[in-house]
Amino acid sequence: MDDAPLPPSPELSAEDRALGMDQKIDRRDFMNGLALTAAAVAVQSAMPWARAVQTPASAAYPPAAGGLSGQTDRANAVMHAVRDGTLKAMTGQSTGESFDLVVVGAGISGLAAAHEYRRLNPKARILLLDPLADVGGHAHRNEFQVGGKLLIGYGGSQSLQTPSYFSPAVNAMLHSVGIEAQKFEGYYDGAWYDKRGLGAGIYFPKEVYGHAATVREADKAADWVNQTPLNPQAKRDLIELTDAPRDYLKGLSAGQKRERLAKATYREFLLDIAKVDPQLVTYFQDSTREYYGGGIDVVSALDAWANGNPGFDGMHLGDAVDRVMSPSSRLLQTDPDDYIYHFPDGNASVARALVRNLIPQTMSGHTMESLVLGRLDYGQLDVKGHPVRIRLNSTAVHVRHLGDPHTASQVEVVYAGAGGMHSVVAGQVVLACWHRVIPYLTNELGAPQTAALRDQVKIPLVYTNVVLKNWAAFERLKLSAITSPGHFWLGADLDFPVSMGGYHFAQKTSDPVILHLRRIPVGRVGDSAREQFNTGRAELLGLSFADYERQARNLLGGALSGGGFDPVRDIAAITVNRWAHGYAYEYMRPGDTYWPGGPLPIQASRKGWGRIAIANSDAGAYAYAHSAIDQGVRAARELLKGSGPAISDFPGPPQNKLKFFGS
Repeated sequence: MDDAPLPPSPELSAEDRALGMDQKIDRRDFMNGLALTAAAVAVQSAMPWARAVQTPASAAYPPAAGGLSGQTDRANAVMHAVRDGTLKAMTGQSTGESFDLVVVGAGISGLAAAHEYRRLNPKARILLLDPLADVGGHAHRNEFQVGGKLLIGYGGSQSLQTPSYFSPAVNAMLHSVGIEAQKFEGYYDGAWYDKRGLGAGIYFPKEVYGHAATVREADKAADWVNQTPLNPQAKRDLIELTDAPRDYLKGLSAGQKRERLAKATYREFLLDIAKVDPQLVTYFQDSTREYYGGGIDVVSALDAWANGNPGFDGMHLGDAVDRVMSPSSRLLQTDPDDYIYHFPDGNASVARALVRNLIPQTMSGHTMESLVLGRLDYGQLDVKGHPVRIRLNSTAVHVRHLGDPHTASQVEVVYAGAGGMHSVVAGQVVLACWHRVIPYLTNELGAPQTAALRDQVKIPLVYTNVVLKNWAAFERLKLSAITSPGHFWLGADLDFPVSMGGYHFAQKTSDPVILHLRRIPVGRVGDSAREQFNTGRAELLGLSFADYERQARNLLGGALSGGGFDPVRDIAAITVNRWAHGYAYEYMRPGDTYWPGGPLPIQASRKGWGRIAIANSDAGAYAYAHSAIDQGVRAARELLKGSGPAISDFPGPPQNKLKFFGS
């Protein structure tokens, strides 16, 4: 990569130049140029479809695209125009193509649906449509070339969480595409951090706490909290919450305590039950966001306990509930698996394995190891004559039965793609797009199902990969990760120490390494979780690549300054993976009053009709890869009335440990 700085720009402040905003990195963000706005969609004469949906040559190999990636404005524009009523033409020029199955969505759930459909009907001809420039949906791969070395990062779906909880159907599908989870035990270097004496730290931004500090955590809060810029009472309260919490609900039984904690947010627990200093509300506000999407003002204290938040060890609540099989069950389990089941590109390799199985011409090899350095041939995704085809940069806009849904033999799917509006026909359809899109695609649903579909509000998130030329600052500070309470970013972590398939994680301090930053945009305290997600989505869509870059450089320049880090000198590349419609919403108390007793909206929302079935992680209210697979399998079996290894379609991830547990 060319490290020469850009010529000084009059638009850049001295502060920006000190952060390195004038350094030469790939800053394409599709906010301009090829960006397709809703207004432009409506005025096709001003921006013809052939121009609007063309893919630039630089995006011919999507994993290597820099700048802003994921759900770009260009990828979102068509459905935003449908939503806004500026695109009303729901007919298209027939391509003359007919398929046994059309899948709307080429994420993991859509790919799983296609895989299961082919298992049950090996001669089936299948087309998958997706508006993104890459396969896999949120399972997204980033590639970088730095100093002659290939670095691979994950830009979305992170890991195969808790294989012990996988259904037989998930295990069978992963096995069929060459993925054996137990092999990660040899590929993940669990001793990498310990061998180097690295641990977790916390960065306190000056703007929030009065002065900046980076503090390395220790087992006992008393050993590090006094180094923070928290006020004296907040320090005392944090030490108590962590090291020696009292029984803050003394006199109640364990069941009564759990019931009380289920009805209170963690914010209310801190302020009204534990009665700690209000500064700790700021400190903990985002601590639940990575697992639940929401901050402590919408997540119950019960779920915060399951999340590992402090304050509960003295309350004798019993064992943490990782999963129970029904709301009335009292089965307690613990999470038996380490968090190590991770490809270098996260679950993008799961998606690529499914693609390779469906279209063998796209990639050589059969093993999970060959996925890592294997280069997907995008030119083979949509080839006439292949029994399975994947058509990217293609947004479905209308789906209808050709006749009465009860008796029709075909379904028409209209999509916006290269050259304009097109239509294909299919014997059957799987909608593996997110739930809130479905009512815009069809007028064949009743009001109750439409309302149930709209209950699912996607969690917006941003995963940013920053490539460092070396990780010397982390070595000097003895850090492997930092959280940053109150900052724009939730924190930054060194990438997972995984070496497999000829790919080797950094060993020397001078080796380049990927740093993973994450943000879940927030709304106003006091709003519901869904309202906050919508507010956060608007914020996410309003920011440019430069906005994210500036905040990334600000975080690293501040948090790592004590280790000699220089954001001008030490950053080689940045890719921002933006997911305005990110992960599935998982039911949580106290806001979802129907949880866990039911009836649950997903039970009504995911019902198929006629020759159409519904998949995707929304259908499980569970934002994890194995749920996406289960839902894809279920949808395919509904259409073909087939059977196979059992699926798990009851919602509830291991992280939401206490959502099922009553008093």
